[in-house]
Amino acid sequence: MGERRVRKMLRQMESGEPVRVTSAMPTTTKLARFAAMARKFGYAYADVRRGGGPKGDQYLIVIVPDPSPEARERAARNRARYPGAAHGGELPRLAPEEVELLKARITFDISTMYTDKQMILLAGIAAVPLALPFGLLLGSGATAVVLAAVFWAALMALVPVGLAVSRRYRTRYAAVLRAAGFTPVTDPAGRLRYVPPGG
Repeated sequence: MGERRVRKMLRQMESGEPVRVTSAMPTTTKLARFAAMARKFGYAYADVRRGGGPKGDQYLIVIVPDPSPEARERAARNRARYPGAAHGGELPRLAPEEVELLKARITFDISTMYTDKQMILLAGIAAVPLALPFGLLLGSGATAVVLAAVFWAALMALVPVGLAVSRRYRTRYAAVLRAAGFTPVTDPAGRLRYVPPGG
């Protein structure tokens, strides 16, 4: 987790508004570390979305102010202890178990971002620009079209594997979240989410 990006996030949080955070190469662990640091200063992880990076194709997290008394107390304590955190001073240490729990939430949310039907449709669309160059590279005219179609079909045959992996992640991280006392809820968009105790 880049310190420069963390400090930028902390400065953005001074506005008291929701903040979107990503990194140059976001992984669920990096995003979880950002969320854990934000939590130290009175913010809470809200969601993960697509839209980070120069092409808008990376994941980013949305963090929002946490109005709970515990969060306000934690934020006041950390602001007093780390007054220069946003501007080059010492940063709080992150508890590994807190990062892992946030990673579980983020990974679960990514795995439920799209329904199976949406994932199949997106895979079909994404496979076209991969299949066309392959066909044109190995043939021309009708041969290129046939080769592209065969390559597209081969890519689509891998979709069930991707769906199975997504389900496995969903099941694994749902169990972790339930064990930590998180509650499953359905958001207004019909997506299953896990909220923390009292959340």
